[in-house]
Amino acid sequence: MTSPLSDYHRQVRARNREAILDAAAELFLEAGFDGTSLARVAKTAGVSKATLFKQFPTKSQLFEATVLEAAEIPDAELGELPSEDFRAGLVQLGRAYADLLARPRVAGLMRTIIAELPRFPELQERTFDFGTLSVLRALRHYLREADAAGVADIDDLEVAATQFLGLIASAVFWPGLVHGSWSITQEERLRAIDEAARTIAARYAAGD
Repeated sequence: MTSPLSDYHRQVRARNREAILDAAAELFLEAGFDGTSLARVAKTAGVSKATLFKQFPTKSQLFEATVLEAAEIPDAELGELPSEDFRAGLVQLGRAYADLLARPRVAGLMRTIIAELPRFPELQERTFDFGTLSVLRALRHYLREADAAGVADIDDLEVAATQFLGLIASAVFWPGLVHGSWSITQEERLRAIDEAARTIAARYAAGD
């Protein structure tokens, strides 16, 4: 039976994990999935290969963790969502999602995923399931609570969540990923989020 880690060892493990994921993001963006070795990640992070392998036994697992870490938002930053105003809550979550998509590493890592998929199909299985991301957890929870409270009438939470996020990503993220010269102003971004929230509220808000 493994004894629990002390506070000191938990802190060391957390610092090592942070250093590893930061180094991995830098190297994956620089050299791609195939061109990044676990040994080089360990060296860049300043940890031993044994330390890296203990947390991330395979490169696919490390890449998955790198993508998820780059796209994570602390729950506290999402703020308290309004329970009675369905559209306002959607706007709040939509802005958090758009801010996430605007992070430089998110776009770069997504390009890496797309470029490497033909040769490394396991990446699709490991990196396109973003269900553990806080913003998506919060959206699913918000939709579920709105439905339970009678504020919204949603038959399929996954469909509703996918529709909402898809409306936002298609307006503020995918064009820039495909066309390097494309840009969007803050006003245009906020308008796209508001329109996405209006569309979803028109479809699912109770009584509308």
